Amino acid sequence: MLRATITLFILAIIAAVLGFGGMAGGLASIAQICFFIFIVLFLISAVSSALQGRNPV
Repeated sequence: MLRATITLFILAIIAAVLGFGGMAGGLASIAQICFFIFIVLFLISAVSSALQGRNPV
């Protein structure tokens, strides 16, 4: 579960750099959407780990 949490966090950071940094040009809106999706998945993964008694991150 920790591996999935870290993976989703890294994907969210990459999407943020592409979407908010303007490096992707026409794909910026898609990268911004991916950023928010990955952040939500990261939070769900972190909360579920915490509820199972593990460290969330």
